Amino acid sequence: MISSVAQLPDARADWAYFMDMDGTLIDIAEAPDAIRVDHALLDLIARLHRACAGAVALISGRSLADIEHRLGGVRIPVAGQHGLERRSANGRLSAHAAAPEAKRHIQARLESILSSHSGLLLEDKGLTLALHYRQAPQLASYVHRTMRRLLAETDAGLGLQRGKCVVEIKPVGFDKGSVIEEFLAEPPFAGRLPVFIGDDVTDEYGFAAVNRCGGISIKVGAGRTQARWRLRDVAAVREWLGSALIAAKEKAHEK
Repeated sequence: MISSVAQLPDARADWAYFMDMDGTLIDIAEAPDAIRVDHALLDLIARLHRACAGAVALISGRSLADIEHRLGGVRIPVAGQHGLERRSANGRLSAHAAAPEAKRHIQARLESILSSHSGLLLEDKGLTLALHYRQAPQLASYVHRTMRRLLAETDAGLGLQRGKCVVEIKPVGFDKGSVIEEFLAEPPFAGRLPVFIGDDVTDEYGFAAVNRCGGISIKVGAGRTQARWRLRDVAAVREWLGSALIAAKEKAHEK
């Protein structure tokens, strides 16, 4: 597994950076609300965003509101809920909503299930429903079976999205790959070589989209992947982004 930034391609001035959050820029916590976004990371993101003429975006399974709240005063393009909602570089907001009746039905069924299984956490992100079992890993098979059964009870264009200790019900047809393609069709991303960094199964869609463009796909941690490069952990990602920032600033200065 790659652990040295020297083993990845040298950063270029025409790159566009797309990055996952949990497990990529910040360590995964016991619960979604328990993550800590530190000032050093916010500063790194803001500086990279400026150095790359705005071609930096976060692509997360979290809701857009949650991401932007945690970014504080840092304003960059963001996609939430695996591409179901997006704020473009010019501030335009777009969203792809789920069928409300189907979502309410599934949510009611899940809330009754949670009352008899401690350690499970239901997260309503607005457009998706995520059932987390990171505090009860022994219930993994039960959670997957339950979500498949509930999905089968409705016919509303919904599908399952699996991740690290989580199963999510979401509208089909939208993922991290499709939202990266949406960004790449707009300035300041258009015409740049895409770079995507992620750690989870949900990020494989992004890796595939970037690979089709001949871009740089980077998997964080172990596991099978379509990504063409790897970094060991969150610390290695930040180190590499720091080197990319230095390279971007040097190339901008040369101009």
